[in-house]
Amino acid sequence: MTALDVLAGVSLVAALLVVRGIALARSRGTVVCRVRTGNQGWKAGVARYAGGELHWIPFFGLRLRPRHAIARRGLTVSRRRRLGTGEGPEGYWTVECSAERGALALAMSEDALTGFLAWLESAPPSAHLDAA
Repeated sequence: MTALDVLAGVSLVAALLVVRGIALARSRGTVVCRVRTGNQGWKAGVARYAGGELHWIPFFGLRLRPRHAIARRGLTVSRRRRLGTGEGPEGYWTVECSAERGALALAMSEDALTGFLAWLESAPPSAHLDAA
């Protein structure tokens, strides 16, 4: 195997990952959203609503299945604020949430935040009965 073959293979994989990311971002019903769990940094991806869950799929990866499936039942927003300079993309808002699997933060545009909060508030009345 020559160096040219290796370079061609790496370039092909990189191109496929870029095409995958663009396809995810432009898919109908998805919004660009970043997620942070624990003390880790922000991970870029897309979120889509699927019934009573918010599915988050990372831009960089091979699988098309969601890495995080955040159930609306029991999800509570503890804080929301605009991201400061150097914290993330300009104009994004962060929403700190507590869910069944623990605390997490989502970062999204103002339009996506409005949709997220509307989705959260549109839960049936019984959805919040078991929230602590």
